[in-house]
Amino acid sequence: MRISTLQIYSVSDIGMRNAQSAINKTSEQMSAGKRLLTPADDPVAASSILRLTQHLGRIEQYEKNISAAQNSLDQEEVAVQSVITLMQRVKELAIQAGNTGTMTPSDYDSVAAEVESRLGELFDLQNTRNSSGQYIFSGHQGNTQPFTREGSGKYVYQGDEGQMRIQVSETGSVAVSDSGKNLFVDIPSGHSTFNTRPSAANQAVPPARIDVGEIIDQDAYEAFYPRDMKITFNAPESVSPAGTNYTITDDRGRVLAENVPYEQGEAIEINGARVRITGQPYPGEAATPATIDFGAVTLVDFSGAAQSVTLTVGGKSETLVLDRLVNNAADLAAALSATAEEITGSGADRNAQKLANLGLTVSPTGLEAARGQNITVRNGTADTDQVFGVTTQNQGTTSTNGELATPGDSFVLESSNKQGLLTTVSRFSLAMQNLDGSPESIEALNEVIAQTIDNIDRAETHLTSAQGELGARMNTLESSQELLLDTRLHNEEVIGDLEGLDYAKATTRLQMQSLVLSAAQQTFVKVANLNLFNYL
Repeated sequence: MRISTLQIYSVSDIGMRNAQSAINKTSEQMSAGKRLLTPADDPVAASSILRLTQHLGRIEQYEKNISAAQNSLDQEEVAVQSVITLMQRVKELAIQAGNTGTMTPSDYDSVAAEVESRLGELFDLQNTRNSSGQYIFSGHQGNTQPFTREGSGKYVYQGDEGQMRIQVSETGSVAVSDSGKNLFVDIPSGHSTFNTRPSAANQAVPPARIDVGEIIDQDAYEAFYPRDMKITFNAPESVSPAGTNYTITDDRGRVLAENVPYEQGEAIEINGARVRITGQPYPGEAATPATIDFGAVTLVDFSGAAQSVTLTVGGKSETLVLDRLVNNAADLAAALSATAEEITGSGADRNAQKLANLGLTVSPTGLEAARGQNITVRNGTADTDQVFGVTTQNQGTTSTNGELATPGDSFVLESSNKQGLLTTVSRFSLAMQNLDGSPESIEALNEVIAQTIDNIDRAETHLTSAQGELGARMNTLESSQELLLDTRLHNEEVIGDLEGLDYAKATTRLQMQSLVLSAAQQTFVKVANLNLFNYL
């Protein structure tokens, strides 16, 4: 077999390059301290390392989440503890104010001034922000101020009832906030109470406001509880002389007070509750009465055989009986409003009551529905057509000029067995401000003080329970953090085993590869000298 010089050089070159490549790779491994430099070095191990590295990245994010969660919960815990401390001071002031036999008017002025100051502090605490400028007690609405002040002593929660949660592990999350409504509003009260609010449909500009309200007769309110009340403003034409007025109804629509004149800021007292409305509420518009005018009345004698017509107003119908001589419009009005029968058994004696049921009045000029619901007269005969002067047969005649009243602004007193902290402190302050030295005001103050102390005790219990929940969440974060640390160490150890380099083996291998390269080089020198020209 003959080997060409080109073959000798090519084989030698390939061998030396392979040997040099092996040396270079081993040197790189020793320099990097890793066995795997590319996935091709060990595909199975490279796949495991990639999976473990991704897990380490998630662990790093979870650790950052835990740190952020701990900061949020620490801030919430400080705010809640500050509220508890503040309420303890208000309780001390309430106990002090209960000494009505020794307290002077100036003493009450001083206590009321401090309570107002504490009320401002409480308001600020419940609107606490975190380092990012987010409100921590607004639920999911971190950019919305949770509590706003509306009217005299009235505070409204504007957030939602959600909790912000943060992921702290592959399958676990922890709540890092609490709703201000749950913490500071939905506190069980020691007595039946109410909350006030304006209707969302109110139209007055600027809007009229209702204050926080107070209970001036607990027994009277307990007798009415748990009904709600609604104050609705009526058109000025509803009273004479015309003026702003309101009607109070319960949540079943039963009228409790009707067309009461309104004076801005004047106390409204009903069922043991007292509220004040300030501003000028939108009064609404009065109804335009619906009418059916009698036409030319033709004489008809119904005394021989009674006939009837059906009157319908607002979907409600009544059948009225005509059982007497009708000679003119006055006779017709008298027949429609009859309270006695001309023909025994005709039923005409119930006509007046049926008109009242429909809210109708009748006069020689015609029928009128003052509330603006249109009137229909139907199911009559040719004779009733003649006396009414309009068509009464079949579908009859329907008025078209009635217009319903447009309701004015309304305000709701919602019964409740819960009372917020701001409301409790605000009502305590209001009771001291209303103290005029009379036995009645002193008695009212004593009752409010007793309720204030009781509600503060309940609030402390409620908030202490919330602190316990906060502590449980912080413990969860700590245990999650420890588990993540253990997992991180384990993953790093496994990655080290998979890609780590055994320096002793690598050193031995490098020496062997260097020897191979040296042998290849020396062999090449000797083989390269094997030339026939050397023997000529």
